[in-house]
Amino acid sequence: MWYQGITGLEWWQSLLVALGMTHVTIVAVTVYLHRFSAHRALELHPGVQHFFRSWLWLSTGMSTKAWTAIHRKHHAFCETVDDPHSPVVLGLGKVMREGAELYRAADTAETREKFGKGTPDDFMERHVYRHTGLGIALMFALDLLLFGAAGITVWAVQMVWIPFFAAGVINGVGHALGYRNFEIPSAATNIVPWGILIGGEELHNNHHTFPASPKLSVKPWEFDIGWFWIRALQALGLASVPRFRPDVTRVPGKRAIDANTAWAAIADRFQIMARYTDEVIKPLVEQERARAGGAGRRALAHAKKLLARDRALIDPPAQQELELILSEHPALAAIYQARLDLLAVWQQRTRGAQELLAALREWCERAEQSGNQRLGDFAASLRTYSLPGATA
Repeated sequence: MWYQGITGLEWWQSLLVALGMTHVTIVAVTVYLHRFSAHRALELHPGVQHFFRSWLWLSTGMSTKAWTAIHRKHHAFCETVDDPHSPVVLGLGKVMREGAELYRAADTAETREKFGKGTPDDFMERHVYRHTGLGIALMFALDLLLFGAAGITVWAVQMVWIPFFAAGVINGVGHALGYRNFEIPSAATNIVPWGILIGGEELHNNHHTFPASPKLSVKPWEFDIGWFWIRALQALGLASVPRFRPDVTRVPGKRAIDANTAWAAIADRFQIMARYTDEVIKPLVEQERARAGGAGRRALAHAKKLLARDRALIDPPAQQELELILSEHPALAAIYQARLDLLAVWQQRTRGAQELLAALREWCERAEQSGNQRLGDFAASLRTYSLPGATA
């Protein structure tokens, strides 16, 4: 029938095809725009690049240069007033409701010039893809041709998919709700440990921790479908992935803190800080809670999170709660200060190898002499870090 388009599909079949098309769109966003264009976490065959550019022009009207520039600006100014779409600054509701509008507002000539370097500037980009409305109109005509009356619904689903899931859910919920594998200055969270609707982008805390990694999952139970498609393209010779994991090793019995130790620790510092939370903060909080009475236990309900979280991400009431915990629990205050001191060690890498080495040695010595068994054991574990090929 004419109203079913040239495919002759029933409405529910057209809907399934629409969902498949939206998946192609999210793969184009996460693999091409995000991991390739914005972060250069992988290389893509020119033919794959152009396919994704064409598809995004039709299905979203988005410009590679604009999206890349805005995302790079987001990383450069994350959770500040210059962040184009931070729910910490603007509020979750605004980012969820007006995500697409925030992108358009951030798409300025200055932003494109400063953050959009290395993006396509060929004939198609200058003369075809810049006409964003034309691509969207062509997709509408194509959907009508293929699916008939149901094509209107197919097109509508395509048009709302990225504004809702990418501009709203990832940029909004992904910086407000969820769990965190790593306590970093960004408020980014992992929304769920698996997902197909958002292409792996739901693992946002992992991404902000390792922005140059093409793989967004880090835990065994996390699933990054974008990484699945990257591996598929790699198997076909259409993508290449450089080494992206910290290349470190642990040498049992190693005690001397040398340059290998320092640089290995720097390479693995995010995992080290996550270990500090699990191996030092968590057991000592549980120990303090066991000693406290009913009211005391309730007062320590959020202690683990507060002791591990960057202060810039803690609101004033939580700041007061943290100060109360530190004043009433000297043992927790000690490990909190040790955590801050360890974070300061990593900052020494900008000053040079000798400064970093001296700072790490000093931290480990203080930790081992603190009288805190958990802290001492953790410091001893840092001594075992080394680069591959080094010996104890």
